[in-house]
Amino acid sequence: MRQPLIVGLGRSGAGLHLRALRTVRDRSPDLWRGPVVAVDPRPGERAPVPDGVTVTTSLERARALLPPDRAVVHVCTPPATRLAVLAELCAAGYRDLIVEKPLAADAGEQAAVTELRARHGLRLAVVAHWPASALADRLREQIRSGGLGRLLRIDVTQHKPRFTRSLRTDDGHPTAFDVEMPHSLGLVLSLAGPAETTGARLTDLRIGGTVRPGLGSALLELRHANGVRTRIVSDLTAPVRERRAVLVFEHGTAVGHFAPSDADDHVQLDIDGRREVFRDDALTAFLHRTYSRFCTVPAEDPSWAADFALHADVVRLLDEAKQRCADDNARARYEEASRVGVR
Repeated sequence: MRQPLIVGLGRSGAGLHLRALRTVRDRSPDLWRGPVVAVDPRPGERAPVPDGVTVTTSLERARALLPPDRAVVHVCTPPATRLAVLAELCAAGYRDLIVEKPLAADAGEQAAVTELRARHGLRLAVVAHWPASALADRLREQIRSGGLGRLLRIDVTQHKPRFTRSLRTDDGHPTAFDVEMPHSLGLVLSLAGPAETTGARLTDLRIGGTVRPGLGSALLELRHANGVRTRIVSDLTAPVRERRAVLVFEHGTAVGHFAPSDADDHVQLDIDGRREVFRDDALTAFLHRTYSRFCTVPAEDPSWAADFALHADVVRLLDEAKQRCADDNARARYEEASRVGVR
């Protein structure tokens, strides 16, 4: 049996991961044992510390309570600190890691994470509950069956109002590409295969006189190797939450409505007007599957490398999108300066 070590008791660690872990144990009591150990230098500052969690303020203290050979580490820190946390965990001897999305902040850090994985023989799983969901399985089956013909296009809408967190200076998510889009990008790569970026756009968050660059909305356009086109839009200033994937086939359309938040685990699937509603606790399913793999699948099994490669590709595509937007902004500033005669 394995024992969870959660690094970071913010919204993700203190809320989502702990809740899902307890649901997993309710369903499979022998999959992991407690107590949950957690590391956070400022416990309780960002989210209440749940009951039944042994909290420490340093990894050194946590290691004395939970050595690496028993631990599954949940890395729930922001992307900007991800590489440093992973390096510290590797130095302490931890090898089985569940990492919040995205895997790294940019392509340079991704290369460093890849090197850590290879050097230390890590079994590393990136949180990917959208691709692991029952709804995604149903969408994949629709593609495989060919009942609606060939898949032509995927349109993903992933909106949520996120003003308070985006206005914080220590949020750790530098752009709208880093917040929601890793979920949907992992999903479309799992549905339609490898892709290349064809377009990207980023807008600022503006409230009165306050501006947070790059934290308004994000657009990503892809062309997959099989010819499928994807368009993902994520608006962090939207008035309502929406998580929808529209798959356009030759002879029909399938629409998957993912759960808008952890408040309700029901999803909806609409295939050419025939709507079905069903429960789909995707994060619980992902953690159950991942803990089972840690118990049974050795590090040299190729499935770990395949999963890692998909999430490395997510980082690459997002990094390319950010660079496109930076280049576009630089070009626009140059053109504006040229119009007013400034060189």
